[in-house]
Amino acid sequence: MPLKERILLVEDEKNISHFITTVLTSNGYDVIVACTGTEAGGMITSQCPDLILLDLGLPDMDGLSIIKTVREWSQLPIVILSARMHERDKVTALDMGADDYITKPFGPSELLARIRAAIRRTKLSGTRPDVAQTGKYQVADLVIDYDKHQVFIAGANAHLTHNEYKIIALLGRYAGKVITYDYLLKEIWGPGSKGGNQILRVNMANIRRKIEKNPAEPEYIFTEAGVGYRLREEP
Repeated sequence: MPLKERILLVEDEKNISHFITTVLTSNGYDVIVACTGTEAGGMITSQCPDLILLDLGLPDMDGLSIIKTVREWSQLPIVILSARMHERDKVTALDMGADDYITKPFGPSELLARIRAAIRRTKLSGTRPDVAQTGKYQVADLVIDYDKHQVFIAGANAHLTHNEYKIIALLGRYAGKVITYDYLLKEIWGPGSKGGNQILRVNMANIRRKIEKNPAEPEYIFTEAGVGYRLREEP
């Protein structure tokens, strides 16, 4: 089965949170919920969501501060859910880096459409033209399917975890180029990620075990000692 896109819902009103969670899970999303801005901050870096649904009126902080913090290190899509209907509130949130703004109340169809659009806009942003056109990157027997969130090797699903997929998907966007350890860590786990390069090395070892015939002599992902990793590019 395809990996589910993970959505972090930041909402303190339980009825609304339950409604949104039900809608999203029934439409194939993996939903994690934070009730406060502080809780959300920890989950953004520990759970590596694919999109944030953010209420601005949180009990411990203004949601705008979360947008500001995330935009300092990531282009992770952020969709605002708010009862604030003044134009200045929408403009402020969008100028700070939110991808979209939905005013409460809203219907399930609108919510799902806005989520799909935000993920689609950011998923392949700045990527290789061939990947942007086909939604896939292929080199030899390796295929990264960005639409299905899956990686195939010789036609078989490699069964990568959520974070393993995010690593190889990022390498595929810049195939042939060296991606530094620091950039990978920042993009996937956020600044100040615990474990440093060790968490990256563990995940990379697992990826190679799943896609390489001989992980000790990789054919697809190469280590540039002391710098980072590079995904093979067709000549």
